[in-house]
Amino acid sequence: MSEESAQESPSATAAAERSELGRPDVELRLPADSAYVSVLRTTTAGLAARLDFTIDDIEDLRIAVGEASALVLPEADAGSDLVCRFHMAPGRLTVMVAVASSAPSHVDRDSFGWQVLTTLATDASLEVTQGELTVRVTMASDLAGDLG
Repeated sequence: MSEESAQESPSATAAAERSELGRPDVELRLPADSAYVSVLRTTTAGLAARLDFTIDDIEDLRIAVGEASALVLPEADAGSDLVCRFHMAPGRLTVMVAVASSAPSHVDRDSFGWQVLTTLATDASLEVTQGELTVRVTMASDLAGDLG
């Protein structure tokens, strides 16, 4: 593959974004079942609280992570895991919610769930790479500029 085509490839772009974040600060692996989404939401809230997010920001992030899970879980391969990677920085939390998916269908970016997710999060993206479907959610706290 030429260098130029690698730069244009969505897989190459997604891999570059992941390497830019480095190793996750926290990684949570759960069965790919909606019954475990509450564990993910609670973990997300706890990490956001450690970063001094406001209560409103924590609740927005909990809802956004729930929506991200709802988008990826129907695409999960049978018996696979829901893998959540958390990247923490002062006033900023990035959560990557991923499942193994042999044949992910098109995720509708006009769906209600995607609209809720992108409205609540500072940034959100969808990545399909090497048999994995990932929704990346970043939230910057309203107080990020006020801390320190």
